[in-house]
Amino acid sequence: MSKFDVKKAGLFAGGVLFGTAGIKALSSKDAKKLYTNCTAAVLRAKECVMKTASTVQENAEDILAEAKQINEDRDAQEAATVEEAETAEETVEEAEEAETSEI
Repeated sequence: MSKFDVKKAGLFAGGVLFGTAGIKALSSKDAKKLYTNCTAAVLRAKECVMKTASTVQENAEDILAEAKQINEDRDAQEAATVEEAETAEETVEEAEEAETSEI
């Protein structure tokens, strides 16, 4: 049983030493330099992503405005076509009435 307790104590001590060495390594000047460089890279990436997002948003706004203009033009063209058809129909009716009144 004492063998088992010694093994547990050895594992615990090893864990403490490993943890202490890890903390020292993570708080060293080299590690801080690495963290700083990584943070700077993330900030540059964020700036790039924001520029791209802004460009995409501007393009989407342009596309929306052009699509609205196309629909307005199409509606105006349809209205003109319907108006021409109604005018032509009225002209035909007037011509038929004129023919029947002449007879």
